Amino acid sequence: MFGYYLELALRSFRRNKVLTALMVLAIALGIGASMTTLTVFHVLSGDPIPSKSHVLFYPRLDPRSMNGFTPGDEPEAQMTRFDAEALLRDKRGDRQALMTGGTLALEAADGRIEPFRVDSRYTTADFFPMFDVPFRYGSGWSSADDESRAQVAVISRALNDKLFGGANSVGQTLLAGNQRLRIIGVLDEWRLTPRFYDVTNDLFSEVEQVFVPFWTSRALKFPTQGNMNCWGDTGTDPEGAQGANAPCAWLQYWVELGTPEKLAAYRQYLGNYADQQRAAGRFERPTNVRLHSVMEWLDDQDAVPGDVRLQLWLALGFLAVCLLNTVGLLLAKFLGRASQIGVRRALGATRRAIFAQCLVEAGTVGMVGGVLGLGLAWLGLWAVRQQPADYAALARMDGTMLLTTFVLALLASVLAGILPAWRACQVAPAIQLKSQ
Repeated sequence: MFGYYLELALRSFRRNKVLTALMVLAIALGIGASMTTLTVFHVLSGDPIPSKSHVLFYPRLDPRSMNGFTPGDEPEAQMTRFDAEALLRDKRGDRQALMTGGTLALEAADGRIEPFRVDSRYTTADFFPMFDVPFRYGSGWSSADDESRAQVAVISRALNDKLFGGANSVGQTLLAGNQRLRIIGVLDEWRLTPRFYDVTNDLFSEVEQVFVPFWTSRALKFPTQGNMNCWGDTGTDPEGAQGANAPCAWLQYWVELGTPEKLAAYRQYLGNYADQQRAAGRFERPTNVRLHSVMEWLDDQDAVPGDVRLQLWLALGFLAVCLLNTVGLLLAKFLGRASQIGVRRALGATRRAIFAQCLVEAGTVGMVGGVLGLGLAWLGLWAVRQQPADYAALARMDGTMLLTTFVLALLASVLAGILPAWRACQVAPAIQLKSQ
C-alpha cells in the first residue's frame, strides 16, 4: 500500500504545485537553520576523548588566603607550582601530568625560513600516554628526562612538514628561543575538540606545535601564556610568580584513575592533602576540593559559547514556526480534497487508510524539504566558517548530523501532518456525496 499512497502523493503534488512548493520551502528553511546551529553545537559540545574521558580527572584545591573568602566559593581553577609538584611526586594516580601553555620563537637550523612564533606546551612525561597522543616518528620523553631537565622536544606533524619537509626529524636540532632542543618525537595528526586539558587558552584551536619538559622550560626561562591568579607577595621566590613557593595558581593538572575505587581513594587523598597543608599554615581556607571528569570540567567551565546555545534555541524556535505554517498548509490541502476523500470513503476506504495516505504525503514533503534543507545547512555552515570566531573552522557536517537532518525532516513533517491527516479522515462521505 505504501507504493500506492506514494503515487497518490506525487499526483497531488503535480495538481497543487504552488502549495507543495510552499510546504517544501517551509520545511527546508526550518531544517536548514536548525541543522546549521545544531551541527555547530554538536561539534563544540562533543566528547573530545571518548576512549578515556571516563578515567581522566581534573583535581582542584583552594590554597588562597582568607582575603575575600565567601563560604561556598568554588576552589581555585588551577594549581600552584608547589601543589602540582607535590601531587606529581606522590604519584597516587595511574598517570599524572602538570602543564602550562607558552610561546616559542623558532627558526630553521639552515636559516632558509624566517624566525616565527608557535604555541608550545610545557608538561611532564605522562602527558603523551595519558591523552593517547599518536606519534608518526619517535616517542615522548621519560620521567628521567623530566628529572634531568633534558633539552628535548616533541613537535607536531605540521611543524615537521614546515621545517623538515615531512621527513623523520628524530635526532635533529630545533632552535627555540636561542636554545637548542633535540627532537625525540613527531606527532601524527591529532586534534582535540575542544582542547580540554587547558581551558585558559583557546579551547578550539589546534594543539600546540612544540612540547617541552616542564622543568626544562623553567630552567631555560621559556615564556608562558595563560591565566595566573596570585594572592600574596611573589617577590620572595627567585623565579617570581612562577616559582615553586609563589602564592600563584597557573598550572593545569590531570590525573588518570582507572577504577571507581581509585577515584574514591584519590578524592580522599586530595582532602587529606588539603588538611595537611592547612595544618602546616599554607592553606587558610576550609578544605574545599573537587575532582572533575573531562565532561564535568567542560560543563563547569561553560566550554560551549553562550551565543551558540542562544542561536540553537532561536533556530529550533524558527523550526517550530515553520512547522506551524506547514500544518496550516497541509490542512488547506487535505480539506480542499474533501470531496475526493468522501468518494474514497464511500468506495470502502477506511479512516485508517485515509490517515496513512495523508501521512505518507506529509512525509514525502518532509523528505524533499530535508534534501533542500541539507543544502541550506551546508550553505549556513559555510557562512559560519567565514566568521572570525575561534571555533568557526570546525563547523562541518559529519555522517551523524547528515543522518539527523533527514530523520528530523521526516519526523517534523509527520508531526506536522498528524492533525491535518486526522481532520481529513473525519470527512463524512455522505455529506460530500450529497454536495456533488
